[in-house]
Amino acid sequence: MVEKDTIIKEEFRYDGIADFKRFYEYAHNWLKDEDYIVYEEKYEEQLKGDAKELRIKWTCSKKITDYFRIALELKWQLLNMREVEVEIDGKKKKMNKFSELKINIKGVLEKDYSSKWGAGGFNKFLKEMYDKYLIPKRSEEMENKVIEIVQNFKEEMKAYLELTARR
Repeated sequence: MVEKDTIIKEEFRYDGIADFKRFYEYAHNWLKDEDYIVYEEKYEEQLKGDAKELRIKWTCSKKITDYFRIALELKWQLLNMREVEVEIDGKKKKMNKFSELKINIKGVLEKDYSSKWGAGGFNKFLKEMYDKYLIPKRSEEMENKVIEIVQNFKEEMKAYLELTARR
């Protein structure tokens, strides 16, 4: 049976001007380049006058070994997103202005994700012994990897928005 341990929760906030479509693609491509399978569970769009509100949920997973898998859950919330025209390098371009862009990121370490150990009594005992005595150092390394990935994703997204906003 799959054992899921939430290792880290991070939140990323941004308000200002950005090209949301490009940012969205950048986030998706970053995960794909890191070999994650990305599944968009939810994409809700609400119009409020000339503004939009978006709620998006992605679940992402990446097999590390036959026993460990990293799962990420990203919940996006965009409030009061409006289209604006800005001048970049002397050229007018359509961008988006947000009162808030928020992404909640949850990093989960999944053990025995393919349920090879089964749910029976003896197999469960063996799995517990395996986790407790044979691979505690390996589990710690995997937990640190989850933390590193979540923090890298967050920093990459911040850097992308700061770089594109300064132009």
